Amino acid sequence: MASTMKLRLAASLLIASVVAQQPGTYTAEVHPKLSSQKCTKAGGCVKVDTSVVLDANYRWLHNVGGYSPCNSGSFDKTYCPDVETCAKNCALEGVDYASYGIHASGDSLTLNLFKKEGNTTSMSSPRVYLMANDTTYDMFRLLNQEIAFDVDVSKVACGINGALYLSEMSATGNSGPLNPAGAAYGTGYCDAQCPNQKFINGVANLNGTYGACCNEMDLWEANNAATAFTPHPCNVTGSWQCSGASCGTNNRYGGACDMDGCDYNSYRNGAPDFYGPNKTVDTNQKFSVITQFLTTDNTTTGSLKEIRRIYVQNGKVIQNSAVNVTGLKAVNSMDNEYCTAQKKVFPTTDAFAAQGGMSKMGDALGRGMVLVFSIWDDASGGMLWLDSTTGTGPGSVRGPCSTSSGKAADIQANYSDAAVTFSNIKAGEIGSTFASS
Repeated sequence: MASTMKLRLAASLLIASVVAQQPGTYTAEVHPKLSSQKCTKAGGCVKVDTSVVLDANYRWLHNVGGYSPCNSGSFDKTYCPDVETCAKNCALEGVDYASYGIHASGDSLTLNLFKKEGNTTSMSSPRVYLMANDTTYDMFRLLNQEIAFDVDVSKVACGINGALYLSEMSATGNSGPLNPAGAAYGTGYCDAQCPNQKFINGVANLNGTYGACCNEMDLWEANNAATAFTPHPCNVTGSWQCSGASCGTNNRYGGACDMDGCDYNSYRNGAPDFYGPNKTVDTNQKFSVITQFLTTDNTTTGSLKEIRRIYVQNGKVIQNSAVNVTGLKAVNSMDNEYCTAQKKVFPTTDAFAAQGGMSKMGDALGRGMVLVFSIWDDASGGMLWLDSTTGTGPGSVRGPCSTSSGKAADIQANYSDAAVTFSNIKAGEIGSTFASS
């Protein structure tokens, strides 16, 4: 669903397909500091000195000691006749984060959709990962835990998505002999859309025939008009290299992952007055988002059974919108029963159940997942799957936005200041990250 971004990343960036192996020497890589907190009921919340790193796909990859690109749409065989030589010949550069519209201060991170260079405005759509230290991603293990953050989407208009999600990437970015750059340079991306990456598990995808699949938990995909949270389970562990049908090619329901996911979108579920400007959750103002992952035995080793959503705004705790799904009583959380019922009401292939449902998603949450921040527009789909109308069947109305609102040219003309701000990131025991009364 919202992970469509990953499939269309190259088109929206308009910067050469840049990839990663050796650390470059022309620009120092300095990770912007973004503090987070770990929480317990007994001890409260403790500050953690974390930081962010820009994804490798946004970086300049060139020949070692020179300035020639190693990949401009495809690998240059001069530098990359085979994977070993490619790793030896190509260097990945550090970046100036502000030039990509990435601004971190204290516990706050702002991502700008566009970057400005002189009188020129161009798409940036940055994607960054939270790091535990300068060489390792911060791994979130959230079974029988909760994660909380504050978000300001007041400048995220229709057709734009300010997203925060979890991906089962390698903690080191698949660093190794063929990938000495590793997490320090944002390598190792994968998600449930099985995107075609230039490097997969640290090895050059020379012919471009493979994809990088892994479990994905979309905690937050939203603009100021609509929002959804969506688990996308896969039948694989960690980052997995797919090809052909296993990537979902030509049949999105025949691959290793549930590309659609089981989504909870209040507007789509019949509560149009719950989220938006001047609504119950008022998107004109900052608010807190809490996602809880409950297990069958209320332990961190149990099987995931339910995902709950809570909001806090201006000191008021707001329970998620209760909706009536055929076959169920009013519900305001997500479990296997909800997901099965939703697939019947909004008819589509139930890949969520086929890929293991809550249990499989929980397995990934137990092993550990990387926190991803991004802002993007959907050049080919207009973000209609999130905030507008897609067709005429049940569940086709997902938000109040016009079906023409996601056009890239209009977004650049009217929303060149589009930005999302995430702050106050916390994770810990259920009930430890916010005041419940």
